[in-house]
Amino acid sequence: MNKKGELNKKKIAKLVRQLLAELGENPDREGLIGTPDRIANMYEEIFGGYKMDAELDVTFSEETDVIVARDIQFYSMCEHHMLPFFGKIHVAYVPSGKVFGVSKLVRLVEKHSRRLQIQERLTKEVADELMRQGVKGAMVIAEGEHLCMKMRGVRNDSSIMTIAYRGAMAQKDLREHVLAMIKDPKSNLRSV
Repeated sequence: MNKKGELNKKKIAKLVRQLLAELGENPDREGLIGTPDRIANMYEEIFGGYKMDAELDVTFSEETDVIVARDIQFYSMCEHHMLPFFGKIHVAYVPSGKVFGVSKLVRLVEKHSRRLQIQERLTKEVADELMRQGVKGAMVIAEGEHLCMKMRGVRNDSSIMTIAYRGAMAQKDLREHVLAMIKDPKSNLRSV
């Protein structure tokens, strides 16, 4: 990546071509002719989180107790094997007089997931960035499936769940209330 945060796609394509040859493939055969360039373009897209701004500066003055965004899809690449992991992230925060535009939470998740990553750090980084934006509390729950575990090594289909909570979300009753909202949003409406 250069100083502007851009990938050198020509260099990546050249390296992919070399990799194909090292794997015993012929990079000039019909099915592989454009593969190095396609991979370089794909890497520019999926690793775009390094140059993304989370854009959490768009806020609205509003008083509310808790905001929960459920089932934000994420796709990332394991930094250990460079294989995908993906799933859903739930983001909850206690605002301090201002709320974020709804799409901003999705962009925040994209910023941190579209790079070489591990799920534990991804969860922590999203929660920490929310706290830096001045919220009173944040909780982030990530549920992920890891191809580095499914297709190699132990070859197991289990999913991984990670949780990070900060500030007001450290209060057990609030945390349990938010967890119940994430699990079954209608259950909380019945108690109102």
